Amino acid sequence: MGRIYDFYERRLFPIGLDLAMKPFGPQREPTLQEARGDVLEIGFGTGLNVPHYPAGVERLSTVDPMNALEAKVARRIAEAPFPVERHHLPADGGLPFDAGRFDTVTVTWTLCTIPDAGAALREMHRVLKPEGRLLFIEHGRSDDPGIARWQDRLNRIQNVIACGCNLNRAIGELVEGAGFQIERLEQLIEGPRVFATLYRGAALPKG
Repeated sequence: MGRIYDFYERRLFPIGLDLAMKPFGPQREPTLQEARGDVLEIGFGTGLNVPHYPAGVERLSTVDPMNALEAKVARRIAEAPFPVERHHLPADGGLPFDAGRFDTVTVTWTLCTIPDAGAALREMHRVLKPEGRLLFIEHGRSDDPGIARWQDRLNRIQNVIACGCNLNRAIGELVEGAGFQIERLEQLIEGPRVFATLYRGAALPKG
């Protein structure tokens, strides 16, 4: 069973994920529109964000343990108007960057899957410049108690089917708990609320 799941996680799931996330393209550009300068993207996935970055981005560094669909990812990187540097490692194990390096950190549909999202966010805080911004869009825990209860019930199944994805993480609380000050936070509904209660926002590093 372990080998079958490993094949699913490494081969089949990335294909399904790439297809499933393409319809969210219209949400990427407004999320990333304030990115500028030296940018770090946490959870690069299959590179779907690349064409949505604005002209002010000078360089993109990426962090993601997944290494799949290499030919497709290579094509997307080749079309980028800025250099892209990839790092295949988990975001919650310590980032290989100096403190205060980046102008912008972006994270899209990724905090749901990182095992220790709090540790990853604290690292994002560390590598951001004091005047930098964290830009994010994530699905997470609904503010409707009834929907949230269903998210709790279904979370274990979701965790297996979607290779570690969690339905019920409170995104705003996670971001604030890592030392950020939320500048803005909006809730969007893109499909069934159990799975598609989205939170898009920007946050500033405090301290």
